[in-house]
Amino acid sequence: MKTITTKLLPLFAVVAVSVTGCQETVESPVSALPPDTLSDTHDHGAHAHPSEGPHHGDLVELGNEEFHAEVVHDEAHGNIEIYILDSSATTQVAIDTTELTVNISYDGKPEQFILTAEPDEGDEDGKSSRFFSSDKELAEHLGEEGASPRLVVKIHGKSYRGEIKHHHDHEGHNHSHDDHDHDAHEDK
Repeated sequence: MKTITTKLLPLFAVVAVSVTGCQETVESPVSALPPDTLSDTHDHGAHAHPSEGPHHGDLVELGNEEFHAEVVHDEAHGNIEIYILDSSATTQVAIDTTELTVNISYDGKPEQFILTAEPDEGDEDGKSSRFFSSDKELAEHLGEEGASPRLVVKIHGKSYRGEIKHHHDHEGHNHSHDDHDHDAHEDK
């Protein structure tokens, strides 16, 4: 028995080295993909999101990137619009929720603000992808240092929360939002 083991030991060593060598040259499924398809993988570190939403607003991650919200802060009028977007943060998703909530803590006091559904063109009846508030206090506190605003919304029966980070200086962006008629909200 001792001679069989001694004779087979070098063979096992060769097989072990060969297998190890082969494993090092095999690419993982993600690394084998062309660079332009890596954004479609579910590995959070391997894909990228736009730096701003389709309406040039700040993005909020909801859930495990199941959805996103886009916060558009119209500083000139003091209005806030929030759009619900898909997992890629590029396409609006109409949901059957009539309102969403923004929780803000400022001067040590928590406060809730409600944004109501205002369906966008193309939203299904009874659903909305856009939510609106003309509350000047919300607009004022949304960008305050240390306010820690959080969005709370129910989508398809599941509650989602996400931190709102307002960036005052989008590169090359002037907050004009010419593609929206903000004056339509003035009489509401």
